[in-house]
Amino acid sequence: MAWNEPGGNGSKDPWGHRKNEQGPPDLDEVIKKMRDKLGGWFGGNPNRPIGGSGDNLSGLTVTILMGALLGIWLLFGFYIVQPAERGVVTRFGRYQQTTDQGLHWHLPYPIEDVQKIDVQQVRAINHKALMLTEDENIVEIELVVQYQVGENETDAKNYLFNVLEPDNTLHQATESALREIVGSSNMDAVLTNERDRVTADATKLIQTIVNNYQTGLKVISVNMQNAQPPEAVQSAFADVIKAREDEERSKNKAQTYKNGVVEQAGGTAGKLIEEAKAYKSMVVAHAQGETQRFAKILTEYEKAPTITRQRLYLEAMEAVLDNTSKVLVDIPGNNNLMVLPLDKILTSSQLTEAAKLTPTLPSTTNMPSQSENNKENDPRSRGER
Repeated sequence: MAWNEPGGNGSKDPWGHRKNEQGPPDLDEVIKKMRDKLGGWFGGNPNRPIGGSGDNLSGLTVTILMGALLGIWLLFGFYIVQPAERGVVTRFGRYQQTTDQGLHWHLPYPIEDVQKIDVQQVRAINHKALMLTEDENIVEIELVVQYQVGENETDAKNYLFNVLEPDNTLHQATESALREIVGSSNMDAVLTNERDRVTADATKLIQTIVNNYQTGLKVISVNMQNAQPPEAVQSAFADVIKAREDEERSKNKAQTYKNGVVEQAGGTAGKLIEEAKAYKSMVVAHAQGETQRFAKILTEYEKAPTITRQRLYLEAMEAVLDNTSKVLVDIPGNNNLMVLPLDKILTSSQLTEAAKLTPTLPSTTNMPSQSENNKENDPRSRGER
């Protein structure tokens, strides 16, 4: 028996309502109420039948409203890119273009979207790890890598879409490059005099790796903050470094002493050479003067042999007596008697001969000057007439 038949149990209907209670809403009635509300909002008369003049007015209002909403939506497509940024435009998630600084427009969301990337921001990562060197030693290295997104048109695109985590990729590239460079170097070189070479090679290799992965990143610099052996062997390694420093200090001291000795020897050699040259010039000049003097005496001797012999004798006696002590005894009579100290003369002559045989070179300060040589060779200084 149906629930609404006579005599049936009409206390409840299928929707759980009792008799005389409201049943489920009618779909047509719901649509009519919604249309009446919209007509009231946009100036229509809810009591007018469908198809009247009020419907035309409501349609025009809706068109104007939709146009206004479309205009507002299109205005959301304008965006500004700052000088330090690059704008990456995507359409439904697919890359479209990269825009530079200035005012631009794109189809608003959800059709197109723009992501702004700061290409002048300097970023940094710290890396610290234990590395095995070529000589099978372990060294602890800590460095800082500074980088930024490249300024080329494709760099911003690659940074966003080509690699899932570009910064993490750079970190892994840094470790890989550092292990390759340190693994081909000795521990002493890495810790002392080749740290600049390690950082320079690491910069080039890291950039090569991130370029191969097309991450869009540009490595600015790699700075080694610390490089030391593991903590367990630091004391022993400090002793080795101290011994090496002492060795270098001793080498530098020895090199300094060597340079001083060489310079002093060079100066002494130069002095001896100059003295020898001066002595040579003196001997040559003296020989030339004696030759000229002998030639003049020979000419005079050929003219007057007797007078020349007498003059030579007197000059010789004058030279001998001038350099020796002598005693004059006044004897009454016709002449004075001269007494010569022969023992002293012989002693002086022997000393003179010994000095001539000595091979040492005389000092330039004891050499006679050219004026003295000229005076000695001048016949007038010896009493020649």
